[in-house]
Amino acid sequence: MEKVKVGIIGPGNIGIDLMMKIKRSPYLETACVVNIKESEGLDIARSFGADASAGGVDYMIKNHPELDIVFDSTSAAAHEAAALKLKEAGYFTIDMTPAAVGPYCVPTVNLTDEMLNKSNVNMVTCAGQATVPVVSAINKVADVEYAEVVSSISSKSAGPGTRANIDEFTVTTRKALEQVGGADRAKVIIVLNPAEPPIFMRNTIYTKVRNPDMDVIRKAVDDCVKELNAFVPGYKILLEPIIQDNTVTTMIQVEGLGDYLPVYSGNLDIITSAAVNIAERKAQQLAGGTK
Repeated sequence: MEKVKVGIIGPGNIGIDLMMKIKRSPYLETACVVNIKESEGLDIARSFGADASAGGVDYMIKNHPELDIVFDSTSAAAHEAAALKLKEAGYFTIDMTPAAVGPYCVPTVNLTDEMLNKSNVNMVTCAGQATVPVVSAINKVADVEYAEVVSSISSKSAGPGTRANIDEFTVTTRKALEQVGGADRAKVIIVLNPAEPPIFMRNTIYTKVRNPDMDVIRKAVDDCVKELNAFVPGYKILLEPIIQDNTVTTMIQVEGLGDYLPVYSGNLDIITSAAVNIAERKAQQLAGGTK
C-alpha cells in the first residue's frame, strides 16, 4: 500500500523519536514537521526529506491539507489551543499531551474501529500506557475495586514538557485507570529519580480486587505483557503478581528501543511506540476506505 502522509507538531524528544519510528514503518511517511522556532528537530525532519517549518500549526494546515494523520507532541495547553483548528482541517490527530481533548486510547485495551473514526484521540501519559493495560487485564478477571500506581522514571528522561505537565499527568493517568482500566477508584504518584546511572521506567501497580484467583490473575497479566511486546519489546514484568489482603501487587519495567532517546527513557518510548501503533492501524483503515 502507498504510505500515509503524517505530520508532527513539536519536534522535541518525543517528536524526534516519532520520526525515527515512522521512518521504518511500512505504512507511514513523515511529510511535515512544525515548531514555533528553529530547532534540532526541524533539522532532522529536513534530513529525512520532510517539509519542516517554524511556522507552527497554521503553516501545516495552510500548506499540507493532504495529511491524514497528525501527532501533537507539544503541551497540554498548546494542544487545547490547536485542537479545533486540527479538527476543522480534517486531520486524525493523535494527542501526545495530557490535554485529553479526545478520548483516551490505549491500543491493547480499547483501540477499535470506532476509536479510529474519532477526529482526536489522546495517548493518556507514559504511565497510563504502561499501567492501564495491566489494570484492565486484572479488572476483567478479578474486578478491581481500587488501583494505585507509583511510576518512577529517570529525572534525565523528564523533559520540560513532562515537568510542565505534572498535575495534568497525574490527573489524566488516574482518570484513564478508571475509565479505560476499569478500576472503581484510582490514585497515581510519579517519582522523578535522579539516580546515576539512570534507572529504567518502573511502575508498581497495586490493585484491590473482589475476586482474588491468583492463577487467573497471573495468566491475565502474562497475556497482557505478550500483547504489549508486539510493539514495546522492552516491556516486562519485574515482579509477578502477588497478593495480600485481596491487594494484588505487580511491578513492570519498560526499557526503550534507543531509536533517538536513551534506553532508560522507556517512559517516552512506550508512548511513542503506542502512538505509532495507532497511526499504523489508522493507515490500514484508510487503505480500505476514504479519509
